[in-house]
Amino acid sequence: MTVPKRIGKIRFGLISPQEFRKMSVVKIITADTYDDDGFPIEMGLMDPRLGVIDPGLRCRSCGGRPGECPGHFGHIDLIAPVIHVGFAKLIRKVLRGICRDCSRLMLKDGEKKMYLGQIQELERLGQMTDDTVNKVFAEARKNKTCPYCGAPQQEIKFERPLSYIEEGHKLTASDIRDRFEKIPDEDISVMGMNPATARPEWIILTVLPVPPVTMRPSITLESGQRSEDDLTHKLVDIIRINQRFQENREAGAPQLIIEDLWELLQYHVTTFLDNTVSGVPPARHRSGRPLKTLSQRLKGKEGRFRGSLSGKRVNFSARTVISPDPNLSIGEVGVPMDIAMELSVPMIANVRNMEIVKTFVRRGPDRHPGVNYVTRPDQRRVKVTDKNCEEVAEQIDVGWKIDRQLSDGDIVLFNRQPSLHRMSIMSHRVKVMPYKTFRLNPAVCPPYNADFDGDEMNMHVPQTEEARAEAEILMRVQENILSPRFGGPIIGGIHDYVTGSFLLTHGSKPIDRRGVMELLKKFDISELPEPAGYAEGKPYWTGKQVFSLILPRGLNLSFKADFCYNCDVCKGTDCENDAYVVIEDGKLLQGTIDAEAVGAFKGKITDRIIKEYSPSVASEFLDRMTRLALRGIMHAGFSFGIDDEDIPKAAVDQIEETTRTAREKSQQLIEAYNAGELEPLPGRTLDETLEMRIMQTLGKARDTAGKIAGRHLGLDNSGVVMAVSGARGSMLNLTQMAACVGQQSVRGERIMRGYAGRTLPHFRKGDLGAEAHGFVESSYKDGLNPTEFFFH
Repeated sequence: MTVPKRIGKIRFGLISPQEFRKMSVVKIITADTYDDDGFPIEMGLMDPRLGVIDPGLRCRSCGGRPGECPGHFGHIDLIAPVIHVGFAKLIRKVLRGICRDCSRLMLKDGEKKMYLGQIQELERLGQMTDDTVNKVFAEARKNKTCPYCGAPQQEIKFERPLSYIEEGHKLTASDIRDRFEKIPDEDISVMGMNPATARPEWIILTVLPVPPVTMRPSITLESGQRSEDDLTHKLVDIIRINQRFQENREAGAPQLIIEDLWELLQYHVTTFLDNTVSGVPPARHRSGRPLKTLSQRLKGKEGRFRGSLSGKRVNFSARTVISPDPNLSIGEVGVPMDIAMELSVPMIANVRNMEIVKTFVRRGPDRHPGVNYVTRPDQRRVKVTDKNCEEVAEQIDVGWKIDRQLSDGDIVLFNRQPSLHRMSIMSHRVKVMPYKTFRLNPAVCPPYNADFDGDEMNMHVPQTEEARAEAEILMRVQENILSPRFGGPIIGGIHDYVTGSFLLTHGSKPIDRRGVMELLKKFDISELPEPAGYAEGKPYWTGKQVFSLILPRGLNLSFKADFCYNCDVCKGTDCENDAYVVIEDGKLLQGTIDAEAVGAFKGKITDRIIKEYSPSVASEFLDRMTRLALRGIMHAGFSFGIDDEDIPKAAVDQIEETTRTAREKSQQLIEAYNAGELEPLPGRTLDETLEMRIMQTLGKARDTAGKIAGRHLGLDNSGVVMAVSGARGSMLNLTQMAACVGQQSVRGERIMRGYAGRTLPHFRKGDLGAEAHGFVESSYKDGLNPTEFFFH
């Protein structure tokens, strides 16, 4: 039985040459890979003890077949030590900080004790020790004489990539290793290393680990020839140079040849570890393509960490474009039939569900919901087809597992990237639907930050009971209506939902029985409330009464709507604009429902229901609200076109007069500035004063133009309804469309950048006028002239 253990801490270290040999299963001595019969050569780079990739072979280390054996490391004994390129900077620091003769860290005992105490305290607190260690090396380097043996020290120059020069002589890897081996353990601790797990001499390599065959598999080409992995190519180079080095040294070759071979061995080990080192020519194929060696497999977007571990393609998942479907519940996701028939949920056969399991299997893989595979108790999988489904169904017994196709009600995880917060992945219930896209209720868009302009989303199917339970209890949409960021509802009405609620509840427009039935036909409501009144002998109801039917009983709430005009004195329940919402015992007595009541990020009603009732009641309210709002907007009729920006000729004339006056005032300010008559504002220069006064004048002109346009754009205008209800846009947008775009600013100032002395070549140099610095007099509806178009 496996005993569970709690991890106390993780320590990173270096592997010693003895450890490399101990973990190795074979010493590699030949660069050959396969013999003439195509079998791996012993003590070669494809030795069967390193793991197997060919079908029919077994690993000689663990006995596993291909796919079962994880692979095992071998090793190469290097004839001469070489520098590990990843530690070049650390080697430079250590060399400069230790004595060239006795290898002691050149700090006095008191200083060592002080720094060691600081390092141990930082480690105890779990903090970084880099700054303290850097200070240790910096202080040690300042000493020009060793405080222990008195030897004078020489400056060590570092030349990229791996050259260390002392007194004009290059230090070899052997020289560096000899110095590092003499460093005492107590000094190593002050350098921020643990002498038990990371001695400095271990970064000078004498043994090179050989990765398992499974990490560098060879492929067979169409011609029958084998093509080896980039790592294998590099290891072949290392072994060949290693052998040549040994042969030449034993034959007593000249020192120059020995040094050249040593340099070559260093080059091949360096490019095996990292083929992108600055100053080292990359190793290449015959085709000229650089080899992809160890470092390149780890770093970068396509590397192990980002490409394989953090962002990988997984099984039991699907991805496609999303489309809106307001008829779905907020907790549902519409899944295309093709995806539902491909993905599956495991079911274990037992005495209670045996008949259900067999029924699924008999349907086969082509009739939804069917079964794609069954797994026997001995873990052998059987593919279910139309031909064998009856036979397989009869064999099913207790303990068999079937892979049932995804069907309505299954719990799945739904995700949109980038996953920036908790609600970027939530669980939904499946609703299998035709066509090729995922369907989503638009009310759930805000937490995903999704829209329907081509966004794609991912779906993951949990495969265990524990995963399904966690998804259903912790991750379902209903549990994530409130955002942990600001505590308010992040799921709620957007766009048409807000507009529909506004149109339905604003004022007291009468709705006849037929209209009420149309609005409520999708709801489980047994009886209507008392009519609000009678017209021509026929009863009628108001939108407020209809909206009250979807509110939970006992709900009491009052607040100002988004639609509020912010009067000087709030009249509260006597509001003439129907902008003060009052709900008593689940009945909307007065006020207009808009974004403040049911919108995403605001949603006061949703917020109160969650806190006083439950997330499930809030979810049911949102489902009902979205359906009612859409029926409300269809009942009223709603469209927005270019004629909605039309304003009367009298208003156009007023706006033109306003902008003309603003231009004249700006010109007067400029003339006063040029004549030296402009008084600077306190704490401002003359130039700053001029710019501020012009910005105020032109900004006021746009605001005035907006008010003139706003007086002629009432609630019978679709754009105004969207703006005041909080559904979309603002009155400023409408002003810019109908009246005047206004002054364009960069960082709160008029546009000044462009050519020398002017913003565009269309203006005179030194022109300070409104048009020359970004004032756009036209409206979007009338169209912008070329200079206005450049500025806007």
